[in-house]
Amino acid sequence: MKLATLRRSRTDLPGVAGVARLDRRTKRLVGRLNEGDIAIIDHVDLDRVAAESLVAAKVSAVINAQPSISGRYPNLGPELLITNGIVLLDNVGSEVFAAVREGTRVRIEGDAVFVGDHPVAKGTVQDAESVAELMAEAKSGLSTQLEAFAANTMEYMKRERALLLDGVGVPEVRTRFDGRHVLVVVRGYDYKADLAALRPYIREYRPVLVGVDGGADALREAGYKPDVIVGDMDSVSDEVLRSGAEVVVHAYPDGRAPGLARVQDLGIEAVTFPAMGTSEDIAMLLADERGAALIVAVGTHATLVEFLDKGRGGMASTFLTRLRLGGKLVDAKGVSRLYRSRISGAALLLLVLAAFVAIGAALAVSEAGRTYLDLLGDKWDRFVDWLEHLFS
Repeated sequence: MKLATLRRSRTDLPGVAGVARLDRRTKRLVGRLNEGDIAIIDHVDLDRVAAESLVAAKVSAVINAQPSISGRYPNLGPELLITNGIVLLDNVGSEVFAAVREGTRVRIEGDAVFVGDHPVAKGTVQDAESVAELMAEAKSGLSTQLEAFAANTMEYMKRERALLLDGVGVPEVRTRFDGRHVLVVVRGYDYKADLAALRPYIREYRPVLVGVDGGADALREAGYKPDVIVGDMDSVSDEVLRSGAEVVVHAYPDGRAPGLARVQDLGIEAVTFPAMGTSEDIAMLLADERGAALIVAVGTHATLVEFLDKGRGGMASTFLTRLRLGGKLVDAKGVSRLYRSRISGAALLLLVLAAFVAIGAALAVSEAGRTYLDLLGDKWDRFVDWLEHLFS
């Protein structure tokens, strides 16, 4: 009786409870999350892409060791969590990673984290009002971020001008890009909706399908097989790596490629692409240098707000890559809005009707056709007589 009472009291404790899953890299953590888990992350200025992945995993709460909004710029992740009803406990400190073990059941009550009855961390609970206030304050930091962004852009231009201007360092690949459309997929902003909207385009143009790390899995989930996988190989699954796609491993400028060992351990041949920029940038530069006629980007960064939301100095490379590609690069949203299948529904209906008319005319002018029509008419008359007899 006492044990039952104790169990009931534990489950009726106030707050939000769930199994803790921990990782200092949010992207790596998402693959281990189950519905109702509590995600413990170490993510300053939580960006929208990371927040979308947590929402998709259906976590009940997020505990962040760092400030989810530091005030440097108005990042989009915390608002997304709050809007979807996910509890956000902020700035609890890195000590939480030592105090909580993977798979332990934890509880958030007020501004504290409990393991059993013992508080192990304390932070700030964020809600819609507090997030709005922090976002308003963060907007004042935009000028500083823009200055830093411009400085990073100039630095990247100095270091990678040979790659940007002349394509120096772009590896040779087996996949043929010359004269073809290329679809570059990043598991980023609205990638699922964009892939769904692009189905008619993909069916008609048969573009080269390039998955950037987890973007390769996104292609498989949408029912496609990637032709090329580009990235540092930290978020693509083994199954997709073994799918037969050509693999290009993103390496540091000095040639070090941490992801290459994983690919080779799977028995897969790969080439490396040393560059300072992001993996999505080198995927686009590869397609451009190898002669792609058009590059369609899915889930990539297209606006200044998205560049800043990512919170990386490396986003300067994304800006310059887009300048390099110019009109050859089209965002998926633009393609889905402007593109329509060349064959409309009305045209298909007209084509079917024309086919029936042609068949009828052919039957009417030939002896065998007239005989067939007479037999068909006789069967129709019998069917009508049967119906009349049935209801008489």
